[in-house]
Amino acid sequence: MPEPRSPLEGQRVLLCVCGGIAAYKAAELVRRLREAGAEVQVAMTDNARRFVGAATFQALSGRAVRTSLWDEAAEAAMGHIELARWADRVLVAPATANTLAKLAHGLADDLVSTLCLATVAPIAVAPAMNNRMWLHPATQANLAILRQRGVRVIGPDEGPQACGEFGPGRMSEPAAIVAALAEAA
Repeated sequence: MPEPRSPLEGQRVLLCVCGGIAAYKAAELVRRLREAGAEVQVAMTDNARRFVGAATFQALSGRAVRTSLWDEAAEAAMGHIELARWADRVLVAPATANTLAKLAHGLADDLVSTLCLATVAPIAVAPAMNNRMWLHPATQANLAILRQRGVRVIGPDEGPQACGEFGPGRMSEPAAIVAALAEAA
């Protein structure tokens, strides 16, 4: 009997990676999304590139990684708009407090925030930050705005954090994020 088809099979997923220690988990996200049959394009913030190199994501996704609005080759044809149109769904993981604030308030000052503002595809975010940042009223208000606009929030988990504290704010595990995306497909 053939294996059941994944709801993500054939889906074009734009994975937006932001700058936090959980960025290393995004590499496994790419692998798991591809195993589920999705085509994955990675876009990274400048801060994400401080944690994980673009070459890692290119090797795993099989596609050149987008890192800047100012990429002359890609932007000659308004590449960020084409990429926003290309996506069947957008996943921001890890989603930092900074990026959540940008998305909630319509800022478009880097590639990731511009892509999220330009797409009509459904957006999901997988927050990752220190527990105090997660619990801060500003972050919770930004999440409320995003949820009201239909953004799906996946996680975060509670547990030990890179800063040595314990609490909510850990990015959900890649398997759980992919399962949540498949459920929504």
